[in-house]
Amino acid sequence: MNGQSVPVRTGSPSGHLDTVVLRGITAKGYHGVFDHERRDGQPFVVDVVLHLDLQPAGTSDDLAQTAHYGELAELVHGIIGGEPFDLIEALAETIATAVLTTLPVAAVDVTVHKPKAPIDVPFGDVAVTLRRSRT
Repeated sequence: MNGQSVPVRTGSPSGHLDTVVLRGITAKGYHGVFDHERRDGQPFVVDVVLHLDLQPAGTSDDLAQTAHYGELAELVHGIIGGEPFDLIEALAETIATAVLTTLPVAAVDVTVHKPKAPIDVPFGDVAVTLRRSRT
């Protein structure tokens, strides 16, 4: 995560991409269109699915050959608690862009949950999911 170009592992010889999944990254954020959301904040929960070739890491047992999910968690946590956005779509887009520029992945799926969204009827969850790739 030093700003240099990140090599991408695009898949095994069969063309298959593997996944690394990190669910439930939770932080307080100040995202939303209402003043009270920006003032008081609320919890946001993010799930990330990385798409990459895990064969080099699997055969070498070398952390440098995969995406470091500890670094991923820190990256996402910092973005959730950082600059506020009106929309969770913008938060998800920012996370996806950061992942693609810092980790050796071909694609990423990002889901942002806003469990305390200001909705006047009972609900279980509201979330957006997007997929972004290098190609």
